Amino acid sequence: MTSPVSATAGPSRNGMVAARHLARWLGLVATPTFAIMAVLTVMLDGPADMLCGSGHGAMLGGMVPMYLLMSAFHSAAWLRLIAER
Repeated sequence: MTSPVSATAGPSRNGMVAARHLARWLGLVATPTFAIMAVLTVMLDGPADMLCGSGHGAMLGGMVPMYLLMSAFHSAAWLRLIAER
């Protein structure tokens, strides 16, 4: 018994290039998005911050530190862009 063979050979070169550009763009957008979310959370002090278990009293608790950490983790795309220039 033979196994079925796919009719397609895989993604085309144009599809791969488009996927890489999209991934790079998403990486660049993530850092400022998380930074803006941190600023808005501080300014609005909305109910999303109350969902965190540690509450307002803890220094590392809440949504603001989480958004700032996510912004820092996603800054590699910006560092790569700066290093290329």
